[in-house]
Amino acid sequence: MLDSIVHGDSVQVIKLIDNNSIDAIISDIPYGIGYGEWDVLHNNTNTALGGSTAAQEGAGDIFKRRGKPLNGWSNADKNIPLEYQKWCEKWSHEWLRVLKPGASCFVFAGRRFAHRCIVALEDSGFTFKDMLAWEKPTAPHRAQRVSEIYKRRKDEFSEKKWRGWRVANLRPLFEPILWFQKPYKTGGTLADNILQFNVGAWNEEALLIKNITHGCNDNSNIIRIGSQKNDRGLHEAQKPLQLMEFLVALVTTQNAVVLDPFAGSGTTCLAAKKLGRHYIGIEINEEYARIANERINNFIDELSNQRFNQSNLFIK
Repeated sequence: MLDSIVHGDSVQVIKLIDNNSIDAIISDIPYGIGYGEWDVLHNNTNTALGGSTAAQEGAGDIFKRRGKPLNGWSNADKNIPLEYQKWCEKWSHEWLRVLKPGASCFVFAGRRFAHRCIVALEDSGFTFKDMLAWEKPTAPHRAQRVSEIYKRRKDEFSEKKWRGWRVANLRPLFEPILWFQKPYKTGGTLADNILQFNVGAWNEEALLIKNITHGCNDNSNIIRIGSQKNDRGLHEAQKPLQLMEFLVALVTTQNAVVLDPFAGSGTTCLAAKKLGRHYIGIEINEEYARIANERINNFIDELSNQRFNQSNLFIK
């Protein structure tokens, strides 16, 4: 299973991984907000979920898919946050089991239900260490103008009264990255744990490299890393490769084992491979698992070709 992307349900596959064998878990888990079919994690659905109105269809990609409004359409909608928490509880104990004592776990869980993920992992035994803010240079804005709603209704009085007002949220320029830690062994210090298991600390040099590259001169928990051309097009929720490389470098050393139980298009695993770490990826979608394996194999081929060309230059 080491250095591979496994196609399967991570809730079941992770049971095959040994206790205390993983140096870090870094995973962009589903947010439970209905972003795609794979992101619907609650039992309460209806004909409007995922559909669109005539107004949405004319607004381009930003408004093309309807989710559930924050206040819900029915009493059952109020259970969605709790259902998300219970979904996290299905796998959180296994995550704790496979991690080494003192090891870190980074989770992308979205802004709306991040608190539910925190509760689930805390109840499983994790320590909630910190929340990093990944600040993005751009983000789509889905806040519709109230005046436009009344304009379509031909309500001129309300249209004028509510000009400059919007519904929905402010522009989402940051995403939380939840930082958990498996408690280190009792009867010793964290420094003792670091010597025994090679985990438990974070690498200041990783922060310095990130800061130099991205123009940030403070070792803060605000991470400013944008997307490159190759960071798009493989998955709806694809994260920048440099971001995942930063997280890998922050809490692991060479030859460590990084696990991503929701591997998607394999960005975390590719980052681990590029930095000289081992990886295990688990992905339930067969097509995404294929894409992830292909990305890593392409990187290995490119690296092999570079080394071959360098050796030929040396011989000449």
